[in-house]
Amino acid sequence: MTSADTVTTIYLVDDDAAFLAAMSRFLRAAGFVVVACQSAPDLLSGVSPQTRGCIVADLEMPGVSGLELQLLLTARGVAMPVVFLTGHGDIPSSVRAMREGAVDFLEKVAPQEELLAAIARALERDARMHAERARLEERRRRLAVLTTRERHVLALVVRGKMNKQIAAVLGIQERTVKLHRTAISSKLGVRAAAQLAVLVSEAHLPEIDATQ
Repeated sequence: MTSADTVTTIYLVDDDAAFLAAMSRFLRAAGFVVVACQSAPDLLSGVSPQTRGCIVADLEMPGVSGLELQLLLTARGVAMPVVFLTGHGDIPSSVRAMREGAVDFLEKVAPQEELLAAIARALERDARMHAERARLEERRRRLAVLTTRERHVLALVVRGKMNKQIAAVLGIQERTVKLHRTAISSKLGVRAAAQLAVLVSEAHLPEIDATQ
């Protein structure tokens, strides 16, 4: 299988070669980029946490089932949304799939419009998750340029400490604290303490011990 990490792709997974070929033709005709996989291991060998798109997978497959595939993807950090197809309705499996984050659970005989709608929702979710990951990475890049002392000062600023209090905790002059705060604001492009707190929170960074 050829990996398509750099484009938004629909990954079809089904052990039925005829169904896989027919569905691939249909989705390509609908304007999608499609990668066809005949098994879960085939898919897993070609995706990574950076892969964009969505997965349309058969629920019942020999070896690794669709639900097992869903768990393996999660364990490997692959967050692409999943749409499950099944040859027959299975309420317990559908409930479990949705709890694990599947976008939809359709029978293979469902109208094509339903499948296209489910894929559209899956791709929309993928776009939202990608945007959130990009924003998180950008926040972390900005914080990474701070020196250790600036990070200590920032940790106290977001806790609501005043310059005099920060100076006392760190054993430095209040004027030095002001210089550090100016440098922090310049590097991060944020001045207000509340905005700094939001930036740190959104970056999901572990709490900094300002006493070290």
